[in-house]
Amino acid sequence: MTRDNTLATMATRPASYRWMQLLMGIVCMAMIANLQYGWTLFVNPIQEKHGWSRAAIQVAFTIFVLAETWLVPIEGYLVDRFGPRPVVLVGGIMCGIGWVLNSFADSLPMLYVAAAVSGIGAGAVYGTCVGNALKWFPDRRGLAAGLTAAGFGAGSALTILPISAMIKSSGYESAFLYFGIGQGVVVAVLALLLTDPRNVVSSALKAKAGRGSENPAVPQSRRDFKPSEVVRSPVFWVMYFMFVVVAAGGLMATAQLGPIAKDFQIGDTPVSIMGLALPALTFALAIDRVLNGLTRPFFGWVSDRIGREPTMFFAFGLEAFGILALYHYGQNPVLFVVLTGLVFFAWGEIYSLFPSTCADTFGSGYATANAGMLYTAKGTASLLVPVSSVLVSMTGSWHAVFIVASALNALAALMAWFVLRPMRRAHIEAANDAVRTGAVPASEAPVMAH
Repeated sequence: MTRDNTLATMATRPASYRWMQLLMGIVCMAMIANLQYGWTLFVNPIQEKHGWSRAAIQVAFTIFVLAETWLVPIEGYLVDRFGPRPVVLVGGIMCGIGWVLNSFADSLPMLYVAAAVSGIGAGAVYGTCVGNALKWFPDRRGLAAGLTAAGFGAGSALTILPISAMIKSSGYESAFLYFGIGQGVVVAVLALLLTDPRNVVSSALKAKAGRGSENPAVPQSRRDFKPSEVVRSPVFWVMYFMFVVVAAGGLMATAQLGPIAKDFQIGDTPVSIMGLALPALTFALAIDRVLNGLTRPFFGWVSDRIGREPTMFFAFGLEAFGILALYHYGQNPVLFVVLTGLVFFAWGEIYSLFPSTCADTFGSGYATANAGMLYTAKGTASLLVPVSSVLVSMTGSWHAVFIVASALNALAALMAWFVLRPMRRAHIEAANDAVRTGAVPASEAPVMAH
């Protein structure tokens, strides 16, 4: 497509066009959410039918998470090279195939293969939808990435009950088969409607092309850094370390919520808040679903206005406080539920803040691949979560776990303000100066500015 044709096409698209693209990405994310958040419903039925140990079955989930996380940079590269449509299409088909294989899996190796297939597919959809949101909304990256990530975080809420009902009525095999086909078809159909913002851009975005955000609190690079350049940049590794630290700190507290409630002897204690009465642990897990989705667009929206690092400083500091407060006051069932909600709310925003910060720092042209490389920090953090169990066995209490988790978040909050903020500003100023002076070839300037 020539430059003139591109500009003509851009002029014909209404301002609402990019919002439709964003909505389709959110729906795609909701369709793949069950692959992670709905898995727990299938573990017991699989164990009852085949007699495999719970640990052996959960290896499949570990394979899924690793495949979903660690291959995103490769899938992101393909998106930046060929556009979002083919990657999401193949990803949706693989997600469907993975769950169909689960329905027929009569051996652990087959279950593991299905997990790898669905993990690769989910990672392709996840990485593409987040990357596309970053490209379509250079002026509202935090909000766009947050809404997209919220689709994954809360996407399983509407289908958990139907899946559970089908498992009880028709068996887990039917649930895997029909929901796998249904979710895969929805993603595949929507993939055909996704558009590469480099080729077709809405009129709202046309005026912003090459300029990005006009908010001085959200500086953005006018140069596109290739993944090979990004991995050599110190500011990327500062962000990566912070992502790992916050993710690991939050997971240490939240992943062990059940054992913590049991040790506090409040898990089954009824709690009534605003007319809703549930056992304390059930209440806390229900709040997780809601706040884990709400926090991502909320803090993303805040960061679009006051800046990424100030938002990180506040959110990570709030998480550090919440974890400590949960340890000191969590023996009270009502406070356990409230403070758990605070911890979840101050933790899930990492999936909107870090992708938007990455795109601001390294440009839009390779945003999907670059954000994918940063997203692997989630996989790195998950490998550190067992440390919490080691700390409990060594010390005999949860004290060390809460102290370490709180300290990690406090460290990340301080790094956001005193380390990342000055490093990013210097990096962006140098990149923009290089573009202004012509030191950077035109091919390395933002793609949408061409």
